[in-house]
Amino acid sequence: MTNQLTPETPDPELVRRAQAGELDAFEMLTTRHEQRVYSLAMRMLRQEQDAEDVTQQTFLSALENLDGFRGEASFSTWLLRIASHAALKVIRKRKGLETVSLEEATEASEHSDSVPHPEYIADWRQSPEQLVQKREIQRLLNEALARLDEKHRLVFLLRDVEGLSIKETADTLGFSEANTKVRLLRARLQLREQLTQTLGDPATQLVRSHHHEH
Repeated sequence: MTNQLTPETPDPELVRRAQAGELDAFEMLTTRHEQRVYSLAMRMLRQEQDAEDVTQQTFLSALENLDGFRGEASFSTWLLRIASHAALKVIRKRKGLETVSLEEATEASEHSDSVPHPEYIADWRQSPEQLVQKREIQRLLNEALARLDEKHRLVFLLRDVEGLSIKETADTLGFSEANTKVRLLRARLQLREQLTQTLGDPATQLVRSHHHEH
C-alpha cells in the first residue's frame, strides 16, 4: 500500500513518487517551493507579471524534465537554476540580446570588476549575506540590491540569498568561477557600503579622503 503524502514528506520521496507518475506528489513540491521561486524571479526581474510567468514556466519545465533529475543537487537548487535560466532569458530579451551572453551584455569596461575602495566606512559586524535573513531590514536590503548593477545583483542573489555554490552560480549565469567570485565580492562591498550609511554606528563612521590621517 502506498504511504500517504503529508506536509512532512521529504523532497526526495516526493520527487521519486512524482517521477513514478504521482501528480499529487509534484503538486506538493510546487506548493512547497513556488514562493521561493517567485521571490527569486521577482528580485531578478522586478516586474510582477514577468515573475509570475517565470514561476509558471519553471514548474512546467521541471515537470517536463523531471525524469532527468538525478539528485546531484537538491530539488530546490535544481528548481532555482531552472528559474534563473528562465529569468535570464527575459533579461536578455529586454535588452534585445538573445544571442549574447549575460557577461557580454553587462560588461561595462575592461576594469569594471576591480574591487572598489569604500567611500563610507563604519565599524559593524554583520555582513549583507547575514543580514538577508533578518526580516526587519529586508526592505532596506531590497532597495540596496535594486541599486546594484545587474551583473553584481544576480551573483549576490544566487550565491548569498538562494545559497547556490560558486560553481552553481557561475554555471547558471555563464560566468567563470573566478569572475563570479570577484563580482560577488564587489556586490558585498557595495551593499555593505550602502547599508552602513543606514545601519552603521554614527560614532564610528567616517568619509574616506585622499589623505591618510593617523
